[in-house]
Formats: sequence, structure tokens, C-alpha cells
Amino acid sequence: MAWRDWVRTVEIEPSLYAADFTRLGEQIDHLLHAGARIFHFDVGDGHFIEPVTMGPIVLKSIAPMIHRGGGVLDCHLMVDNPEHHFEQIAQAGGNSVTFHVEVADEPWNTIKRARELGLGVGVAFNPETEVETAVEAAIGADFALCMSIHPGYSGQEFLPDSLWRISRLRKQLPSSLYVQVDGGITAENIADVRKVGADLIVAGSAIFGMEDLPRTYRRLVKAVE
Repeated sequence: MAWRDWVRTVEIEPSLYAADFTRLGEQIDHLLHAGARIFHFDVGDGHFIEPVTMGPIVLKSIAPMIHRGGGVLDCHLMVDNPEHHFEQIAQAGGNSVTFHVEVADEPWNTIKRARELGLGVGVAFNPETEVETAVEAAIGADFALCMSIHPGYSGQEFLPDSLWRISRLRKQLPSSLYVQVDGGITAENIADVRKVGADLIVAGSAIFGMEDLPRTYRRLVKAVE
């Protein structure tokens, strides 16, 4: 299935990095029943970002239940050598990979490699990176990911200039590419993030930090409709 077939008008992507890992399967099941379709899966290598996060073993354990529930796994690779991980991600059940422009000498070739493995692909850029750099690198991808925090840790606050950067990204990207936003999303700012052009909105603590996950997820969806 192509990436475009996964996306409705707008998608709220629960970020599994913020989940309670003692209840991971249960929380995923609740969100699937609440209507979540795209789940965000962060991979950190301890080099590009400080923490080592989840990897293919965890991905392989949750992919079957997400796929059975009609969902897909969007894997954000915060790593120095993203292509090295593509095959493992594909074999473990990942549906798409996102790599950072900051570590891609030839973004077009990295996109091509993801396509060869049947993966959707996005290009991410950090707050210090020019929007125009990401726009150029994302040609041929499915989406561009605007980081609205410094990548690494969940629970950070939304950076003040992010709305401007998201708007600029949307205006410069081809209409066929989606705009994804990750970091610091809350019930208070999600409508503004959507308004300036985000199609795919990653929410970690805003979902998993609440007691009633399905209700919280539905509230976020309602806020952007």
C-alpha cells in the first residue's frame, strides 16, 4: 500500500517512545480501537541523538498487532547511518523510514534505497537546518518532517519559531508531499500546527501522558478537524 493510501485528511501519530512499556501492547490496542492508523516509532543510536531508544526487536514484536488492526508503523531514524538500518526495519515490519538530512550526503540515493525495500520515506530536518535545505532533499520522498524540538528526548516544549518554519515548509514543498511535525505537540497548540500546514502530527506525551488514551486521542483529532 502506498503512503498516500494511509493518510486521511490529517493524521495524529501516537509516538510510541512516550508509551508505558509495561503496557505497550494494551496501549496500542486502545489507540487502534480509538481510530489511530499511523504509529510513530523512534530509533536512536546514541550518536546522532544522545539516547539509545527502540530498535527492530521491539518493532517486530508490535508490528503484527498494528497491521492486523489496520495500522502502519512510521519509523523515525535518528541515527548517523540511516541506510544501514533500512533492511532491518523492513524485515521487522516497518512501513516507512524517515532519515535526517543532516546525515545524508546524497538524499536522493537514500530515498531510492528505501523505495527498493518497499518502504515509504520521509526526510527530517532539525531546528538549526534551513527549511530550503529540507525542501531540496525531500524531492522524491513522501513527506518532510519539521522537528519542533531538538531531537532526542520526549516531553520537550514546542520551539517558538516552529510555526513559521512549518508554514514556510508547506509553501515550498510540492503539494504531493506531506508535512509532518514532531515535538512538543499539546492540546493547546495542535490546531495552530494544523492551520499552518501540518498533515501528519506526532504526539507523544500529549497522548501517553494522559490516563484515558482513547479519549485523549479523539480530542486531538477533533481539535484539528
